[in-house]
Amino acid sequence: MVLAILASIGSKYFPTQYITHIVIALVSTFALHVIFQGRKTNRERDLHGRVVLITGAFTPLGLTLLQQLAKRGAHIIALTTFPVSSEHITTLIDLLRSTTKNELIYAEQCDLEAPASIQAFCKRFLQGDDKRLDALIFAHEYESLGTFSFVTKETTSVQEQRDRRALATFLMTTLLLPALLTAPAERDIRIINVVNRFYAAAVPDLSIFYSNLFQSLAPNSSPQPPKQSSLLFLEGSRSLQTIIFTRHLQRILDALPSAQVPKTSAGSSAVPVVSGKNQKSNIVAISVSPGVSRSDTLGRMLGVGLGGPGSWLGIFLYILTYPMLRILAKAPTYAIQSVLHVLFLPTPFKVFSTSHFDDAKSKKNSPSDSLIDKRHTEMPEEVLKPGALYAECATVVGLRVPPPPTFEERSENGQKGKQKNQATGDAKTARLSNDDEFGGERGGTMVWDAYEAALRVWEKSNPSLADYEREKERANPSNVQAVPEE
Repeated sequence: MVLAILASIGSKYFPTQYITHIVIALVSTFALHVIFQGRKTNRERDLHGRVVLITGAFTPLGLTLLQQLAKRGAHIIALTTFPVSSEHITTLIDLLRSTTKNELIYAEQCDLEAPASIQAFCKRFLQGDDKRLDALIFAHEYESLGTFSFVTKETTSVQEQRDRRALATFLMTTLLLPALLTAPAERDIRIINVVNRFYAAAVPDLSIFYSNLFQSLAPNSSPQPPKQSSLLFLEGSRSLQTIIFTRHLQRILDALPSAQVPKTSAGSSAVPVVSGKNQKSNIVAISVSPGVSRSDTLGRMLGVGLGGPGSWLGIFLYILTYPMLRILAKAPTYAIQSVLHVLFLPTPFKVFSTSHFDDAKSKKNSPSDSLIDKRHTEMPEEVLKPGALYAECATVVGLRVPPPPTFEERSENGQKGKQKNQATGDAKTARLSNDDEFGGERGGTMVWDAYEAALRVWEKSNPSLADYEREKERANPSNVQAVPEE
């Protein structure tokens, strides 16, 4: 009876003459889905004993990333704005521990939009007994802020939120650098900034981009949105400034005195040398663009989950286009592949330090006409490029960001004084690598200075660390959170 019903339905709605068309449509849809989900990493890494700190951990992308890291045995510190004792946080942590069989998953409260909260967390961490960090993953800047204009209008508060989240990355990075710089020289440390895919939207208007860095927090700026108020441009500007900051951070790390190189392996008669073109520091700063995801990108741009009068239109459009979004937008499982890729890839530092001892044994038994073993100078198929931007499990090579115009190029008067100032500035930054990647050293310095100036304004307009701690003790004297030890 059932088979007869299915046969009648099939003959009525799926005529035999259209079987070929239906199969082609299904195969094409599946192929589009596979293409738009992007590449999957072909790398793997055992993370047992590695300590990973992650922000934005309780977003769709963050939760998926937490699960994958926990499965590989990582010791995870997940930052959240909500109290650690809140029901949904404890439920998620317990669920992750039980499903991944990893008890080293902890949540710590840290409001990334309050500088005192960030300072308090970093102070607790640096004063703790275990200050080990193997990876910093800043995933809180990936989630889109603001909606399309037909849903709700862009407001200055949204731009201020973008700037505050960017400053949170800068502040936490600089505060935790002492723990990273004092780590053992052989430790492989990675700073990963997760950004959205719209960075290319800001490249054609670089004059507007450079002139509007942190304008919402500028001391003398009027409370008005930038002239270019396109959502994609604003989101792209936020992404591009993080990319430039990350590249400049790598320049600074490489320019620090006493650049660290791998230690000589036991029983070895030679010292492995890492080329300065490949890597100078054991700390690697990387930007990662996971792509356009359904929930963190398009869902937020349509106002899903944000509330407000205009969000109902966005929710309706999201439901209406959901079948298409399932095909063309990434699921969190595929969005995190690039993040996992840069976390799993070996660095030039690690490759030379781990492979030298193994090659030394075979070198003794093999004759060589040259005094230099080429195996120590040849790089493997793929290694992590410090300071680079990664997307779809590969480096982005087509993004050209010209440096900002110099002071001499903007004016023709006072050339002698300007050349003197320029020479002084070059002496101060002579140790930085002179490259043209992502605005070059000049663009990186401009963005870095904008971060520092905006951070001072942000800190002045918010309670200090002493006031924050005093208020915290007054609210709940016994609620002093500490980073758990292993």
